[in-house]
Amino acid sequence: MAVASPVRAQLPPAPAVAVVPRRGRILLHAAWITALAVVAEWRFGRFGFHPSDQGFILAQSWRILHGEIPHADIVSARPLASALLHTVDFFIPGPLFVVSGVLSMLELTLATVALAALVTRRPVLTWGPGFTALVAAAALLNLNGFPMMAWHTIDGIALVACGAWALDTGLRSGRAWPRRLGLFLFGVAGFVKQGFLAAIVLAAVWLVLHPSGRAGALRAWRWWRRTVVDLLVLGAFPLAYVAVVWLADGYESMYAQVATGVPAYGERLVAFWVDEFFFTPLGVPLPHTPVPLILVFGGIAALLVVVRLAGRWPLLDRALVLAGTATVTAALAWGFYAREPRWADVLWWAAAAALVVATVSRRRVPPAALLVVVLGYLISLSWGVDTPALLAGSLGLTAVLLLVEGMPPVPSPGRSITALTGVVVFAVAGFAVVQRHDRAPYLDLPAARLTEDLGAVTPEMRGVRTNPATYRYVSQLNSCLRRFPASKVAVLPDNAFAYPVFGLRNPYPLEWPLPLELVGDGPARMIERSHELNREGDYLVLFQTVRPEVLANGGEVPRWTTPDAPIFDHADLENDIRAILTGQPVTCGSFVGKWAPG
Repeated sequence: MAVASPVRAQLPPAPAVAVVPRRGRILLHAAWITALAVVAEWRFGRFGFHPSDQGFILAQSWRILHGEIPHADIVSARPLASALLHTVDFFIPGPLFVVSGVLSMLELTLATVALAALVTRRPVLTWGPGFTALVAAAALLNLNGFPMMAWHTIDGIALVACGAWALDTGLRSGRAWPRRLGLFLFGVAGFVKQGFLAAIVLAAVWLVLHPSGRAGALRAWRWWRRTVVDLLVLGAFPLAYVAVVWLADGYESMYAQVATGVPAYGERLVAFWVDEFFFTPLGVPLPHTPVPLILVFGGIAALLVVVRLAGRWPLLDRALVLAGTATVTAALAWGFYAREPRWADVLWWAAAAALVVATVSRRRVPPAALLVVVLGYLISLSWGVDTPALLAGSLGLTAVLLLVEGMPPVPSPGRSITALTGVVVFAVAGFAVVQRHDRAPYLDLPAARLTEDLGAVTPEMRGVRTNPATYRYVSQLNSCLRRFPASKVAVLPDNAFAYPVFGLRNPYPLEWPLPLELVGDGPARMIERSHELNREGDYLVLFQTVRPEVLANGGEVPRWTTPDAPIFDHADLENDIRAILTGQPVTCGSFVGKWAPG
């Protein structure tokens, strides 16, 4: 039986970076991570805009900055840790939307670095240029076609990945501060949305069962004292969050909002085999493209298990690793160029199959790789994007690294070849991501048709480019705000971006009244607030008449409309609000509304 070697032993050494002082290496890594985020936002992140979920998290942060309390003042189907985190976006100089995009890409890149360091068990400061370029490529592939914007799933990925990295570092080194920093980050991750609550349990199990705490720990008073303090740190943010909401008399509302939303179980990810088959006119079931890819990878993994257990056939072992790498590459290529909706599921199942191979090679489950697979599942617990696409690059990299683990050693190709290979992979990944965004920006036209800069409307969106229809829509909204001034302004239903970029104070407890977001007492509070506005006055409530898909397709936005024009309404709530409000009917461009001057 061949002895399994860890992943770091399979990676080429990087003595070239050892001569660089530690501070210099830290600065080099900080520089490429920052540069990747800035260049990505400049090159493609700022191209494309849609006034629906872009700005949703920032609008909630805007409320918190004005002293509003989650759930007591803000209706939300999920905890609002992300809104708290993104209050930082408002304090960094620069256009709000561009700054927020850079910070989101920073989060995703740091998460990719953290997961790669965990899986390889190799400190970042020892990475050479080749492996660094591979990780940078994985970060771009993690973004794939997703918009660079503040979003709770990205926050959850970054918090879990960086929390695990810090926790593992602290446990292995015996240092308290990285261990407790990691635990605190896990606690915050559990409150960005319910899908990440399992991260808190995962951190507690990791803490208690880590090998560094064994060897008679249960009999040691010091271990018990340390563990109790660690668990308090883990629960610090959740306890503080609940306490603040409780003191604001919002606990019952919080429970009604967070606990009564429509649940998500990740069933499409685990039912991959059923969902991805279609039937021919003769009734014969045939698989869509992703299913054969994962069947091929599963076969390669099964053969590798047999080879590793037998401890012979080194040439076959290497050939199977090469074939598995080619299959992962094919899945990535198919997802980018054929826009297969479930392509990231292939990579998740590939990472799970590779985890089995690595477990056989090591004779134990590699916890870091297991974390990557679990994190992919947690990401899929979503209403909208129920696939781990935001972890696609890390899943593919992890799958390849796990296959390499236990492979018979091969001659090192040398630092130059390794570096060149990494740079080529990064260049290909960068080209693919740029082409994906240029071809189909998020809910907008291709980049060549994004001819308008929204900075001409508001400085908070300087540099963000969109199509002429969306530009006219945002310009009309700005014109309405100038023509009908009021201290309390709502723009319903799909315009959460307006509140932070125009500095508006929304009198309603919800920015984006989608049916799935109208949880708990949300609908009743929206209606009740409408009656209160009639008594208070000094309000402007605008309603959009243009459907969101019209903006995404660059369709026609009317230059004017009548005050009684039909409005776009997700759940018939906006029509009820319109009927209740007694203010003066107004019209402005494609918007209609009710206005009660101060």
